Amino acid sequence: MARARMLLVEDDASLAELLVWHFSREDFDVAHTIDGEEALLLAREKVPDIVLLDWMVEGISGIEVCRRLRRTPETANVPIIMLTARGEEEDRIRGLETGADDYVTKPFSPRELVARVSAVLRRVRPGLAGEALSYADLEMDTVGHKVRRSGEVIPLGPTEFRLLKHFLEHPGHVFSRERLLDSVWGHDSDIESRTVDVHIRRLRKAINEGGRPDIIRTVRSAGYALDAGH
Repeated sequence: MARARMLLVEDDASLAELLVWHFSREDFDVAHTIDGEEALLLAREKVPDIVLLDWMVEGISGIEVCRRLRRTPETANVPIIMLTARGEEEDRIRGLETGADDYVTKPFSPRELVARVSAVLRRVRPGLAGEALSYADLEMDTVGHKVRRSGEVIPLGPTEFRLLKHFLEHPGHVFSRERLLDSVWGHDSDIESRTVDVHIRRLRKAINEGGRPDIIRTVRSAGYALDAGH
C-alpha cells in the first residue's frame, strides 16, 4: 500500500514536531514547512494526498494558501484540514467556504487529529485509508471482505481476516502477542496470548496453501511480522 503523502504547514515548532512524529508513526510521508509560499511550491512539486494547514503561518496566510490550492487544477481536489486557534463560528465558516474539508481548533489531541485525517482520507482516497490493502502478492478488499494471493481468492475466518488486516496496515513491523491481542481482539479481551499462536497458524495455513512462500515471520521472543523478505 502506498504511504499517504501529507503536507504540514505549521509554524509552531513544538506542535509541528509532535504532529510529524504522530503521523510518521501512522506511516504517513510528511513534508513540513512553516511558510505559506513554500507550501504552494511543495504542493506543486509533489502533490500531497492531504494538507494540514495552520490559519496563521509565515508569508501568505493559511486561508490564502487554501484558496490558491483550490484554484490550481493539480491540487483542486486535495483534502485540506485547517488548524487554528480561532474558534469563532464565523472564522470556521470562512475556512470551509474557502475550500477546507475540515477544521480543527487548537488545542487538540494529536490522536483526535489522526482520526480526523483518516476519516477525510476514507471519503476521498479509499485506497489510502485502508479499504484496499496490499503487500507482495497479497491483496485485501476490506469492504468486500475478500483476500487474494496471486489473484486467487483465499477464504479466511473473521479473526484471521482482522489479524491479516492489522499486518497489512503495518508491513514489516514486529508485533508481540500482547500487542496483537490489544489491536485485534481489543483492550477488554480475556483471551490468552497462546490463542494468538493458534490464529497465526490458521492464517499461515490459509495464505500459504499450495506451497506458496510463507510471508509471516516469527521473531523469537518478540512476536510476528508480515515480511516477504525473511
